[in-house]
Amino acid sequence: MTYDHFLLELGKAGLSVRAFADLVGMNRNSVSNYARGGVVPKHLAVIAALLGEMNVQGIAFQQIIERIEMTPKKHR
Repeated sequence: MTYDHFLLELGKAGLSVRAFADLVGMNRNSVSNYARGGVVPKHLAVIAALLGEMNVQGIAFQQIIERIEMTPKKHR
């Protein structure tokens, strides 16, 4: 998925890059750095597409994701 398409999916989900990064437990800069290459990794693309579609269908994904215990990634 291109970074531009990724942003469109985030828009459908009602999320900014910062909100998406917080939601999935990533550093905002790590997500926005994909803009340089123009392509987003497949796992982030799938998440963004699903969140966008869930929001369009009226499914409150925030509550679902908040139920998941996530351990923040360690900085390298």
